[in-house]
Amino acid sequence: MQIVVKASLQQQKAFLSKPLPDNCQVYWYSSDVLPEKADAWFDLSYEEDGPAFAGMTDNIVFANAVLSITDTLPENYVRINAWNGFLERPVTEIANGKHAVTVKTVMDKLGWSYTLVPDVPGMVAASVIAMIINEAYFAWGDKVSSKADIDTAMKLGTNYPLGPFEWCEKIGPVKIYQLLSILSKEDERYTPAPALTDEVAQLHTKA
Repeated sequence: MQIVVKASLQQQKAFLSKPLPDNCQVYWYSSDVLPEKADAWFDLSYEEDGPAFAGMTDNIVFANAVLSITDTLPENYVRINAWNGFLERPVTEIANGKHAVTVKTVMDKLGWSYTLVPDVPGMVAASVIAMIINEAYFAWGDKVSSKADIDTAMKLGTNYPLGPFEWCEKIGPVKIYQLLSILSKEDERYTPAPALTDEVAQLHTKA
């Protein structure tokens, strides 16, 4: 089995942490000579760089497109949640859109467990985590406690592996802010907390 992957170094590490068939050969878009044909294509840098394989229409491409919906992607693209902290999970989150039969074929070949979720921004897991992070920023902005203490309280109270600010650092505050901004257009409960908005603005100022 041949797989072509465009990914950052961090995403490459997460990708290789998932089970792969013994006969699998992974080709990295940035450094390897790519095969003319492959069994699976992954565009994990889609949100940062745009579509890497848009010109290839005879195969589906699994794209890390958490913020978008299927209709905004190239016809052969399938949305997966490959944000930092999500790709390495035992079950891969895939938007329930086009190419369901082909998705199943590829996932079965890879030996990956997956779940189909609504084709909406944030899918399911990222939206939930973003909401938790946002509530933590409201609390921190109101000086309820420090970031470290809020993380500790969340982990102790829920048995989560990461606290909300640890999640935010792992995913990236800008991505969390972008997702919340999109979701808040339909539901004001997702309106980004002022403390998060300020933090993202400071990041843009430093860039």
